[in-house]
Amino acid sequence: MVFLDRRLRLRAGIALALLPLLALAGTACTGQSSPEVAGSADPGIGHVHGLGVDPADGTTYVAGHYGLFQIQSADTARRVADRIQDHMGFTVIGPKTFLASGHPGQAEVLAGASAHLGLIRTTDAGATWSAVSQAGIADFHAIQPAGTILYAYDSQTGRVRRSDDQGKSWLPGARAEVIDLAAHPRKPERVYATTPDGLQVSDDGAMTFTALATSPLMSHVDSVGEDDLVGAGADGQVHTSKDTGKTWQVAGRLPGQAAAFAAVDRRRLLAALQDGTVMESTDAGHRFSVLYRPTAH
Repeated sequence: MVFLDRRLRLRAGIALALLPLLALAGTACTGQSSPEVAGSADPGIGHVHGLGVDPADGTTYVAGHYGLFQIQSADTARRVADRIQDHMGFTVIGPKTFLASGHPGQAEVLAGASAHLGLIRTTDAGATWSAVSQAGIADFHAIQPAGTILYAYDSQTGRVRRSDDQGKSWLPGARAEVIDLAAHPRKPERVYATTPDGLQVSDDGAMTFTALATSPLMSHVDSVGEDDLVGAGADGQVHTSKDTGKTWQVAGRLPGQAAAFAAVDRRRLLAALQDGTVMESTDAGHRFSVLYRPTAH
């Protein structure tokens, strides 16, 4: 009984640690436009919302509150197209082809643009973006492709939503407080969601979710195979599963809680810490090294 009580207290403590991350994801992007860059007042990347690698040239991208950035060295990240735009739900879906959501910059809002971008798409690595759907309506904080299906968590409705036509139209799914989504193209009806209450799974295309009681509490999760998962815990531990989340192993540990997390493949993992530092593992999460560290602004 004492051991059980300790486990419950530990789980509750980690769950509380996830709440600020959920709150930050919800309040950092509440429809407010991002400020414009003004000389030395450049705010930098801001809170990191997403990470990805372009298969066209291997460039690592950081999607932040103040723009999309290319990592050029350990201390240099270049803002793509000099555009101030809040990028939520950022995900790489092909060479030079990315999806995102979020909010436009102040100049665009003053010119009449909606505070919510809906689903947007680029085919030139962020140089230009085009609206796909839900402009002015949806704010997708997580976007996850799974074969021909696209899942997204809409913070405006509090639902996981599903699209069967590449994001042009959407079906409402289950309600949940979602931080991150994961799915695999070979089992597209199965989708995972990290929440403050633990990892949840759906086997009916996000219509309903059930808790994975044996899973550690994680802020982020990614699918790296039909049955293989990898995720980051609120305490910085990196967890892996080879049986659809039934059992888990600890691979390694980040030096802090992840603000963003992405599996490029089974061995290469990216994670952004709360201070904007981007870390990389090339051995499936056992060890991490600094890929980029922001300088003070």
